[in-house]
Amino acid sequence: MKTEIIHEELSGAIIGAAMDVLNELKPGLDEKLYERALVIELRRRGHTVDAQRSYPVFYNSELIGHLLPDLIVDDTVIVDPKVVSAFNEAHTAQMIGYLAISQLDLALLLNFKSVRLEWKRIVRQNRLESDPPDLHAEKFLSATSA
Repeated sequence: MKTEIIHEELSGAIIGAAMDVLNELKPGLDEKLYERALVIELRRRGHTVDAQRSYPVFYNSELIGHLLPDLIVDDTVIVDPKVVSAFNEAHTAQMIGYLAISQLDLALLLNFKSVRLEWKRIVRQNRLESDPPDLHAEKFLSATSA
């Protein structure tokens, strides 16, 4: 029995575009340069990409600020390009917060630090109860990488 991976086709397309960006630009640049190139590549491939979309954040019904994820692809996936030696708990925690506020179900961390692209999928777990369980998920979220 094949397990369902949430937004498998779209996340594969995003990762493929990121690989092409890394192959063209090579490692060693600032993450904003990879982000801008990824926006160009994803749009060239027919995807809608919002950079720095603003989400209001409330505490006790009062607006306390805005959350600005790097990229939202096809109104479905948060994409956060990084240039780091390794993903850490802070990166994952940030994505958990972004998913909670945006109510989107999937975030992708992309690491352009090395010759080989690294990625991590983070899945929001408090989706509707009618959704099938994500068997790739850990206790609170799924964080898988290549």
